[in-house]
Amino acid sequence: MLGYLLKHAHLALEHRAQAALADVGVTVRDLGVLRVIASGEAQSQQEAAAVLGVDRTSMVALLDALERQGIVARKPSEQDRRRNIIALTDHGWEVFRQAESRYSETERDFTATLGDAGAAGLRQALRTVLSENGHAPPDRIPAAVPRRRAAVS
Repeated sequence: MLGYLLKHAHLALEHRAQAALADVGVTVRDLGVLRVIASGEAQSQQEAAAVLGVDRTSMVALLDALERQGIVARKPSEQDRRRNIIALTDHGWEVFRQAESRYSETERDFTATLGDAGAAGLRQALRTVLSENGHAPPDRIPAAVPRRRAAVS
């Protein structure tokens, strides 16, 4: 029963979020990648894939699409030319801020019936369950829009 409830809550939230992000030009999955880059959790394609639990081929495809839109830029690492460093462009930071704002608003609306304390309690309970079962420690879950770091133009 818990799996069913979690799955369908996730699908319902994702459906609402996809609709909210449509005119920003990114998907919920794209936003996850942007969060990891913006937070500094990952500087390379491989690191981003590892943080998100995405295979390298899928990560390359995601980054290719974001790069075509001018949202991210890749450049070879100065230390290891085989390694691509990824960063948000100036345009990417703007897209990220808009998408994060839309997503946060959607999430607030989605959990509104719980009240602020109930929504915070739900988040904490899920973090605890995940952490205690060896998945996604709370420090790996972006909680807010980070301050802007230098962009790649």
